[in-house]
Amino acid sequence: MFIPLYDTNKLRHIRLQYVTIGLIALNTLIYLVTALAGENFANAAVLGLGYIPSVVHDSVELAPQFVVIPESLSYVTYSFLHADIFHLGGNMLFLWVFGDNVEDALGHVRFLVFYLLCAIAGAFFQGLIAWDSQVPLIGASGAIAGVVAAYLILYPRVKVWVLAFARIPLRIPAFIPLILWILFQIVMFAAGGEDQVSWACHVGGIIAGAVLVLILRNRAVPLLARADEEALVVAGEVPVAADPAPNDPQPAQPAPRWGRGSASNPD
Repeated sequence: MFIPLYDTNKLRHIRLQYVTIGLIALNTLIYLVTALAGENFANAAVLGLGYIPSVVHDSVELAPQFVVIPESLSYVTYSFLHADIFHLGGNMLFLWVFGDNVEDALGHVRFLVFYLLCAIAGAFFQGLIAWDSQVPLIGASGAIAGVVAAYLILYPRVKVWVLAFARIPLRIPAFIPLILWILFQIVMFAAGGEDQVSWACHVGGIIAGAVLVLILRNRAVPLLARADEEALVVAGEVPVAADPAPNDPQPAQPAPRWGRGSASNPD
């Protein structure tokens, strides 16, 4: 419904969102490696690094040639694999638009922890819903869902540019596309939508992001920030004009003297 393009939300507590940039670079690099290495390698990576509930829950054993990490690590590694360029591009676009400001609000280290915990929560919720599933879960969507939920809580009224219906550019408050996106994930999960999309993972990430942002955010960052300029005032970054100071009383001046010597100052 809405494709985010960019926001007008400036960084206030960090100079550069290098964790966000690093995550985008890492996800892209892993996708390129798996895509260029061929279909067999990509399939092996999905089975070895993807999150498979039945394997993690020990109801099914993975073939030895695909066992490359401890099963518990797949709660994280799955989130760095993507099925195709559109899957990767959609997730990384959301991370690029919204991740920098969440990183700004949390700090670099806490944002990385936040991101990974949202990914874990997405896989965990998927495992609860589909305990014996043998279908590998891959993609950063759980972590991205957490970022979206955090942004909504932190900056609901900041303006964002979006493409409505993939065609119409609009500049609207962030809460409009983000609430609609979150509601869509919940409705699709409740309705049991497309089998190829893990709506449960998205919902798990949303819940984790909404909770974790309250715990991990910098206490100097307000919740539910207003529109851009107003948010700067709340944060104390825009000086508020002071009332003009009253003119200092001037000492009484002697009355001018006309005539000779009137231009001279007394000793």
